[in-house]
Amino acid sequence: MPRKPTRCKYAILKQICELIPAYLVPKLAREHGVDKKSRTFSPWSHVLALLYTQLAHALSLNDVCDALGAHAAKLRACRAATPPRRNTLSHANKVRNADMAEKLFWSVMEHLSKQSPGFGGRSYRGMPRRFKRVISVVDSSTIQLVANCIDWARHRRKKAAAKLHLQLDLQSFLPRFAIVDTARHSDSKCARAVCGNLSKGEIVIFDKAYVDFSHLSELDRRGVFWVTRAKDNMKYRCRKRLLKKPSGNILRDDLIVLSDPITRKKYSPQLRLVRALVTVDGKEIEMTFITNNLEWAPSSICDLYKSRWSIEAFFKQIKQTLQLADFLGHSKNAILWQVWSALLLYVLLRYLACVNDWRHSFRRLFCLMRSSLWDGLSLLDLLKCYGTAGGRLKIRPAPHQAYLPGFEPI
Repeated sequence: MPRKPTRCKYAILKQICELIPAYLVPKLAREHGVDKKSRTFSPWSHVLALLYTQLAHALSLNDVCDALGAHAAKLRACRAATPPRRNTLSHANKVRNADMAEKLFWSVMEHLSKQSPGFGGRSYRGMPRRFKRVISVVDSSTIQLVANCIDWARHRRKKAAAKLHLQLDLQSFLPRFAIVDTARHSDSKCARAVCGNLSKGEIVIFDKAYVDFSHLSELDRRGVFWVTRAKDNMKYRCRKRLLKKPSGNILRDDLIVLSDPITRKKYSPQLRLVRALVTVDGKEIEMTFITNNLEWAPSSICDLYKSRWSIEAFFKQIKQTLQLADFLGHSKNAILWQVWSALLLYVLLRYLACVNDWRHSFRRLFCLMRSSLWDGLSLLDLLKCYGTAGGRLKIRPAPHQAYLPGFEPI
């Protein structure tokens, strides 16, 4: 008979929230002026309510307020947090500065990294092991919104959406930089901001939607190596053929220069072009990659781009496991609060998985926390006792495996 987790006088929700330093939320509230707009509903109560929204998959303001009100005593044990009224929570989401939620996310992640240096040490299983440099993946994911209610995010006549631009570290599988914006702007316009923190010698991988040759030229001058796919209409001239005939799945390996006068003015150095056969959905498809590194083996360039699918698995964990489908408000501020709260909860759960050597999937961990949210059980003991089947976290390397039908990124 399996051993049951030991009892604890505190609920699982409180034990999760204890990972956030007690001084941090009041400090950030003062910095962003949130404390001046909170008389009966404290900033900590606001943060906790939004974390509960994610953990419980709450569908509405009434859902959140009724549940927290029913467990007011256990909620009060979480640093004297109080359950909100419906209008109070709605008003807080609308008027309180969402920059505080963003700053809280990065501060908590920095704190947890210092607490446990091995946090996030499990790298993506598809990452090429021969690379000892920092490898980052840049991509975006669209979060669909209701067009007839959210005018600020309208990017087509009948469509509204927010977009999460993310830089993901393949070594830790944690975000290094993130921007939440409307879907009105193209990915290439956000490329400079998302890649602004990259240092010399690092590697960045992104899709062809982020290709802007003036930006690629800046990365080259900064000493950053990049790998991406070539656009179908890219005009170039071959300077030297490094591969005389096809070898395996590598069809071409050339040194090229851009031939179009406009793009040539933006990017004048030589580029590396690799054309290869890549298996997608069980079929071999020809893809063309370009990079500013002239020394890597062509197979390494293909493997690097293949590891880009790791960010699709990250977006799957965020969009399909956490609560980013039903929003508690229609204003931009309310959307930002909920998105940054989802990212914050993701980091907290990943930290729990790291320090407890969790051997199952992120989704399984989330479901366990949700089912035991108000139970008085030892969180650490619960994670050790849980599970009858083995297996480790497996990050799917292909996009059709990472998304359910209808959830594909636009």
